[in-house]
Amino acid sequence: MLRNRAHRPAPLPSEVALLWTALLLLPGSAAQAQTAGPEFINPPGLTRPTGYTHVVVSADGRTAYVAGQVAFDSTGKVVGVGDFQAQAEQVFTNLRRALVSVGASFGDVVKTTTFITDLKNLPALRDTRARYFDARHPPANTLVPVTTLARPDLLLEIEAVVDLPKGRQR
Repeated sequence: MLRNRAHRPAPLPSEVALLWTALLLLPGSAAQAQTAGPEFINPPGLTRPTGYTHVVVSADGRTAYVAGQVAFDSTGKVVGVGDFQAQAEQVFTNLRRALVSVGASFGDVVKTTTFITDLKNLPALRDTRARYFDARHPPANTLVPVTTLARPDLLLEIEAVVDLPKGRQR
């Protein structure tokens, strides 16, 4: 009569176990990428946020989300009160600061959402955008007319989604 023996797998050779351990500990390994969370960045030169983060990089490091940028200087003062062109320039300056903080540029932006308080300023907005984005490959954009922004003196807000360059270091 044959006895029913439980099958026991052979123990892993020490070399294989060592290899698996090394792979799990290597920077940038798939195991680490799955366990690392998003990266939250508040770049220097941007106003100190309250209740949000200026830039969040996805856990896989491939996408960055830039919170809506407005015409604040680094202290939170509105730049260009009543002057749409001055505010647009400050918004794009702030967007650049956010992009640089993750090793990106305007060429890496794939989507923007633009909030504007008065559509009469649309030609000035388009002129300003044209100086920052490549006319041959502009990002997708949604334009949202609004009655007001977070402060009544603000005329424009732009948020962005960024396809991060390969090889970016966290």
